[in-house]
Amino acid sequence: MLRQALLGVSQSKKIKNLTTRAPIARDVVRRFVAGETADDVITATRTLSRSGLQVSIDHLAEDTWDTAQADAIVAAYLDVLARLSEAGLTSATEVSVKLTALGQQLADGEKIAFENAEKICVAARAAGTMITIDMEDHTTTDATLGIVREIRRDFPDTGAVLQAYLRRTEEDCRDLAMPGSRVRLCKGAYAEPGSVAFQDRQEIDLSYVRCLRILMAGQGYPMLATHDPRLIKIGQRLAADNGRAVDGYEFQMLYGVRPTEQQRLASIGHRVRVYLPYGTDWYGYLIRRLAERPANLTFFARSLISRD
Repeated sequence: MLRQALLGVSQSKKIKNLTTRAPIARDVVRRFVAGETADDVITATRTLSRSGLQVSIDHLAEDTWDTAQADAIVAAYLDVLARLSEAGLTSATEVSVKLTALGQQLADGEKIAFENAEKICVAARAAGTMITIDMEDHTTTDATLGIVREIRRDFPDTGAVLQAYLRRTEEDCRDLAMPGSRVRLCKGAYAEPGSVAFQDRQEIDLSYVRCLRILMAGQGYPMLATHDPRLIKIGQRLAADNGRAVDGYEFQMLYGVRPTEQQRLASIGHRVRVYLPYGTDWYGYLIRRLAERPANLTFFARSLISRD
């Protein structure tokens, strides 16, 4: 119930305006967001890379409603990719892209989003890295997977994201568990109706394991986006059962969440990728992070009453 309430809050413009103007909220954001500028995210990427972690950079932007805004997002990604290349960081870094940020919701949005994503793919390849296309709410799933299929014709290393809480995801895993594919499996972070998504946490966890079994047994490259200790152990066991070496899959975690566990897994030889967001449009991202884990909400509440 609390999770659904928070996800509802993430869609409230009034609460967004109040929260984003509060100086103390920005103090909390620093735990989960690298900063607002390209310089900020490059600095954070360098620090994470030096500690043995991989990175996936996300320029925070949602609900793009005009082509100029979409063009600005593309330009931001091209700038970051150029900076990563200049800094020698692309071997450990990819970028994550939301199609709605690239214009998916505009008139003729599928074409615009595809063309913009392709521009970022071209720049990523030139820089020596790749992209993963993020998944958003269920109304965009078919269109997003369609664009992923189109982009992979020329850029086969393009990653896809699947959300275990959607009832359809097992079948999507079967479709994507193919040679060369990269699939990030997460639990899901949007408010979805029970008709399309599991609502109970145990049901979501069970779906995650079923989906993970399919991906681990397949011929693609599974990317386990989870902070759950049980699911991490299950992932390790399923990898061993399917004869996967530690470089045959990876763990992914959010910036600011369980950093000690990130380092522990990396220290025993696992590839660990940190999802590293930056930008000024951080509100929706922050609320979804609070909804995912009660510990995050506790951290936020404490920050509101104390600066110590």
